[in-house]
Amino acid sequence: MRPYAGRRIVLGVTGGIASYKTGWLARLLTSAGAEVDVVMTRAATEFVGPVTFEALTGRPVHTDLFEAGRALDHIALAKAAHAVVVAPATADFLARVAHGFADDLLSACLLATEAPVLLVPAMNDRMWANRQTQLNVTHLRELGHTVIEPDEGALAAGEGSGPGRMPEPEAILAHVGRILETNGAFRGRRVLVTAGPTREPLDPVRFLSNRSTGKMGVAIASAAWRRGAHVSLVAGPLEVPVPPGIDVRTVETTEEMATAVRAALPQSDALVMAAAPADFGAAEPAARKIKKKEKPDAIALAPTIDILKSTREARPPHAVMVGFALETGDALAGGREKLAAKDLDLVVVNDSTEPGAGFAVDTNRVTIVHRDGRTEALGLMPKSEVADAILDRVEALLRER
Repeated sequence: MRPYAGRRIVLGVTGGIASYKTGWLARLLTSAGAEVDVVMTRAATEFVGPVTFEALTGRPVHTDLFEAGRALDHIALAKAAHAVVVAPATADFLARVAHGFADDLLSACLLATEAPVLLVPAMNDRMWANRQTQLNVTHLRELGHTVIEPDEGALAAGEGSGPGRMPEPEAILAHVGRILETNGAFRGRRVLVTAGPTREPLDPVRFLSNRSTGKMGVAIASAAWRRGAHVSLVAGPLEVPVPPGIDVRTVETTEEMATAVRAALPQSDALVMAAAPADFGAAEPAARKIKKKEKPDAIALAPTIDILKSTREARPPHAVMVGFALETGDALAGGREKLAAKDLDLVVVNDSTEPGAGFAVDTNRVTIVHRDGRTEALGLMPKSEVADAILDRVEALLRER
């Protein structure tokens, strides 16, 4: 799984109650194809046993700087690592790393490594807010380390809630991917993505829409963020969570989505229009709920705005424009027609009647149509992999512009 497969990750664990969640992070990294070397401080072993991480990673766990026969472990681990991740990172550990201490195996690894470092703080909210902790975090960022903000939520028993909670392992996994993706054309670029359906009102309580959940668009936004882009997501009602780090603008109607896209597009390097906006709405929505006894014989429909066509004047000359064509008949012909009519660089075509390629599933089967007429048919694959395949083509176009 990109970008984790074949990468060597040093996963540091310090002595905080949040260390119970680090086991799942180790599992996620291993399942994604990474080789995970767990390094635990002595305090961490009071919370979670080393055997837990050995079982989850299938690799030895390192705990002692002065273990006989392994005196140079900190050098070997530091040199082999593609990234060093410390989760949780306690206030004490942040302070020691900020001041260059190397009195245990984990802090010695950080001092010896040239790999990118990701620190994931977890502590009481008052400790996180303390001025000394904030000065240490500022200094660590100045040193080039990535320190992510803790979540707000329930803390240890009896401590209530507040900022200081360790982010969930899935969110940390995304941050690990972002520090591993260092050389792509997306780093520092601005990418605009749309996702989900829109809703066109029939009356104050009913609407016309479709079965889109937003999974494909969110997968693209997540992959673009992981590759280093600044990502803006314009989304209709979603049934999937959006990872942290992505700017989200929520809309209801197709007109609202078009307005939001036109506003953000002039500052964007690429637009990936993965949403499934409603093509029709009521010509005259009712001002009040339509009662059963008042059921009309027919409801007149009117076409909604064509979002991609409406962006022509807002498009920067260098921007890469990508559309989606969800079809149920001759999908490829529909995609080619959309490519030409809307002046796009790429169109991603799929047939919603194919098994595993429709709405509300985790997989997709698409064909990518290029401006020059070339087509690339991709097999059935997870939507996360489809997202990367699309962004690979967008990245190639960005390098040319």
